[in-house]
Amino acid sequence: MMNELKPIREIKGATSADLTEELLTGQEPLVLRGLAADWPFVKAGRKSAADARAYLKGLYNGTEVIVSYAGPEAGGKPFYKDDMSGLNFDYKRIKLDMFLDLLESHEADEKPPFFYVGSTTIGDCLPGFGEQNSIPLGDRDCIESIWIGNRTHIAAHYDLADNVACVAAGKRRFTLFPPDQLPNLYVGPLDFTPAGQPVSMVDLHNPAFDRFPRFRDALAVAQVAELEAGDAIFIPSMWWHAVDGLAAFNVLVNYWWRQSPSYMGPANNALQLALLAIRDLPADQKKIWQQIFNHYVFENTEETTAHIPERGRGVLGPMTDDNARRIRAFLLNGLNR
Repeated sequence: MMNELKPIREIKGATSADLTEELLTGQEPLVLRGLAADWPFVKAGRKSAADARAYLKGLYNGTEVIVSYAGPEAGGKPFYKDDMSGLNFDYKRIKLDMFLDLLESHEADEKPPFFYVGSTTIGDCLPGFGEQNSIPLGDRDCIESIWIGNRTHIAAHYDLADNVACVAAGKRRFTLFPPDQLPNLYVGPLDFTPAGQPVSMVDLHNPAFDRFPRFRDALAVAQVAELEAGDAIFIPSMWWHAVDGLAAFNVLVNYWWRQSPSYMGPANNALQLALLAIRDLPADQKKIWQQIFNHYVFENTEETTAHIPERGRGVLGPMTDDNARRIRAFLLNGLNR
């Protein structure tokens, strides 16, 4: 099935010069072949997984990391139990060097247990790694994270931030779906998720089309790429992506940033409030609120508030730190009643 999907557009022999503002503010995913090929860690991993582990151990400061784990029956996929009564994996804190040894001990297993250190801030446990292995992203305030594990299958999900992900060791497959495919991906719960973001309930590698018939439409516009160590991919905000770790030892380094000020807060908060206050209103009232949202939010222009003197526009004025604080205070006051 994967061979039938459209390949993600790519730049071969990519360099930092390819990380243009047009690319990093765009809405098109792009594979950047070889962008991180000169990283010392990538070079170590190309020698062997043992060399990659030794590199990490040489920088490790002793801070415990959170490990997701499950038995071989999970098939490398952190997901829900069949009856949705919980998740099919557990968490524990462990020293990173012990985790790396654990991965090594199962490296030759035909059906290994699932082990995964996900989205760990690099500076917290591997000081110096970010200075030795980096890509230039201008003055963006990036969160730099590392992901380490064995063969895994991560269900399709989205991230609020833009993302450049670099395969630093091993091999990964990225399968992307445009944001408008939400209705065709059969997304699970918003408040009970495997790793924070809602995920598609469809098994990408064994889709049950009788249960999820619209998933065929999602596959028709999906894009796919397999990345080797040293390759990178730009994933724009809100693009759905499923990620497969294809080697017995995989390391991913990614850089997240937002194109809006941090004081604006996550848009997911607005969704949760809308579920609370609007979703179950009578249909006529919902239609009115849809018009209100269009007027003030989705179709907002300078004309929306032109009739109000500038000093009197309050929260309808440009979003600033002061206005953000004013809105939060209003919300907290209302929610605490």
